[in-house]
Amino acid sequence: MAPAAMRTAAQSLADAKPVSFWLDDPGRPEALPALTGDEHCDLLVIGGGYSGLWTALLAKEREPERDVVLIEGRETGWAASGRNGGFCAASLTHGLPNGLERWPDEIKKLEELGARNLDAIEAAVARYSIDCEFERTGEIDVATQPHQLEELREWHQEAERHGFGGVEFLDEDALRAEVDSPTFLGGLWDRRGVAMLHPAKLVWGLKQACLDLGVRIYEHTRGLELARTGTGMAVRTPYGKVLARRVALGTNIFPSLVKRVRPYTVPVYDYALMTEPLTEDQLAAIGWKNRQGLGDSANQFHYFRLSADNRILWGGYDAIYPYGGRLSADLDQRPETFLKLAGQFFECFPQLAGVRFSHAWGGAIDTCSRFSAFFGTAHQGRVAYAAGFTGLGVGATRFGADVMLDLLAGGPTERTALEMVRTKPMPFPPEPLAWAGIELTKRSLARADDNGGHRNLWLRTMDRVGLGFDS
Repeated sequence: MAPAAMRTAAQSLADAKPVSFWLDDPGRPEALPALTGDEHCDLLVIGGGYSGLWTALLAKEREPERDVVLIEGRETGWAASGRNGGFCAASLTHGLPNGLERWPDEIKKLEELGARNLDAIEAAVARYSIDCEFERTGEIDVATQPHQLEELREWHQEAERHGFGGVEFLDEDALRAEVDSPTFLGGLWDRRGVAMLHPAKLVWGLKQACLDLGVRIYEHTRGLELARTGTGMAVRTPYGKVLARRVALGTNIFPSLVKRVRPYTVPVYDYALMTEPLTEDQLAAIGWKNRQGLGDSANQFHYFRLSADNRILWGGYDAIYPYGGRLSADLDQRPETFLKLAGQFFECFPQLAGVRFSHAWGGAIDTCSRFSAFFGTAHQGRVAYAAGFTGLGVGATRFGADVMLDLLAGGPTERTALEMVRTKPMPFPPEPLAWAGIELTKRSLARADDNGGHRNLWLRTMDRVGLGFDS
């Protein structure tokens, strides 16, 4: 970055608060009390993000008389569910290309289930009067390099061959009529497959809906140990324990209480900025009247969108894996990444020179080697888990909740019959191999972005064995 551009980027960050914009809200509810003593229930849900909240809610919808308890180590939504970009996608497979590559024989069923899942989220938002700023505006995948434009053309043709409609190819003029940036060369607009929402307000709305249906929620209550007891399970907490017939684990990036699951995920630190609200003139300079979400098509990609009060969220690009998979609040702030993101923002939207950022934050998400969730059971079917959502958990966690409840019920369903549900991704190797492999992959992906998309021998080998790294 040139010195002048670096100064501009630094100045734009001078007043940015080091917290998630979504969580920095006066409507944030007070934390509920921690569990003290013993609890008994039919179903214990561990984790108070989207995965756990959807599981608790759907469990009560399926069987209103079921006794459900949810425990959360801090406050509901404090982690990835409260600091993501708010892109709620129908895709269960981290996009059609990844799904076609891994599950070509069931991709139509996966796409159908994903569309139904997003419809069900929209319906639940209305049914429970969840004011989460839900807007089904779709998302545009943007090309900023000629090779990306050709890849988007090819994928548009591939989608049409497979009968997947609702995706429109935009040439440069059509795209810039939607959102104007001198870096845009064209794009693919999925008109119905993605909604924009306020992620923290979705969490808080789901929490209230669970409480209204009779779910007992305990915050600041970590699940410390999972063990068999009689015909059920016992989970030890800091000040007591929970005895449950069945347990659903929605802990995602945090170390699973089923230890054999841990090698399948690694933490990736993702970072984002939020601008101050745009003025009418600033908004007019970029268009964006249809308020779609956007993401560029590079390996090191950005995602960006408008908030309800016309701020721009700008995130992505750096995906940081800490050696050993370390989770630490110290990693939530990374000034060098914020500076890089700010500079890239003004390259994309030079007409917004002078705009300042109000918030800058980061945090860990879970990724797995196939980029989409995996599922399983433990303790002879008494425990179910879902993890590995790799950045698309805003929507796919509801599907994962249904899968966990299906697995705990024990009978076959259209979800449990899926190869995606029945199989696992390749686990990540132990250290130092995991760190070395991820770093080599990241550097190779960066080189591919700079070299017309050409994938080197390392990336081609990873493609062949089904391993990858993404955020």
